[in-house]
Amino acid sequence: MNKVFATLALTAAMFSATAAFAAPVKPTVVLVHGAFADSSSWNGVVKILEKDGYPVIAAANPLRSVKGDAQSVADVLASVKTPVVLVGHSYGGPVISAAAYGNANVKALVYVAAFAPQAGETAAELSGRFPGSTLGPTLAAPVELADGGKDLYIQQDKFHEQFAADVPLADARLMAATQRPVTVAALNEAATEPAWKTVPSYFVYGDQDKNIPAQALAFMAERAHAKKTVVVKGASHVVMVSNPKAVASLIETAAEAK
Repeated sequence: MNKVFATLALTAAMFSATAAFAAPVKPTVVLVHGAFADSSSWNGVVKILEKDGYPVIAAANPLRSVKGDAQSVADVLASVKTPVVLVGHSYGGPVISAAAYGNANVKALVYVAAFAPQAGETAAELSGRFPGSTLGPTLAAPVELADGGKDLYIQQDKFHEQFAADVPLADARLMAATQRPVTVAALNEAATEPAWKTVPSYFVYGDQDKNIPAQALAFMAERAHAKKTVVVKGASHVVMVSNPKAVASLIETAAEAK
């Protein structure tokens, strides 16, 4: 009997030692979509990250106001117990910049064809600071809201060329039909103090982006002292849809950084 107990004790000790040297838990990746899109825009990236063992949350971005949307994302972050890599696309950039501010659990920010505003700047202002954006003429007439606000959509027949030129036409048509609107107010809301000043940031974007000029994206990446910037040749504004491997790879680089 003593031999049995001794064997059990040894087995337990070995199990404890093995557990102590187990691989560390991977950070949770929280993905935040931008305007004229929804969480399904991350599907290709999610598949790769999950295959590589990363927990992933593709959060719903209300697209109503930077402050309110950031709070919505902050609420999601509060539910995550592991370190977080927070990723934003397009208008999702200002949202993650605000949501991560002061949150020590966020280890990295990844801007995917995204705005990274300084305090006081707006998405609309940054988009127009450099030449090249053709978004304005492709927008449909604003939808009047009961609260006095206005919703913006991209005209469906112009969506493919403007937003997702490197995505198959059939897929772009689905994206156009299911796009979620952003309010005019959200695009013109001044940013608060951004998290990228204290949290390591990474940038990836396409050189054929027609929503946010590549020159503007390069400017914001340099200003944020990005740890790494990836420019995908020929990619449109939805670089995560057309080039999920490139985007997932940068996210994993951010996750693995010490």
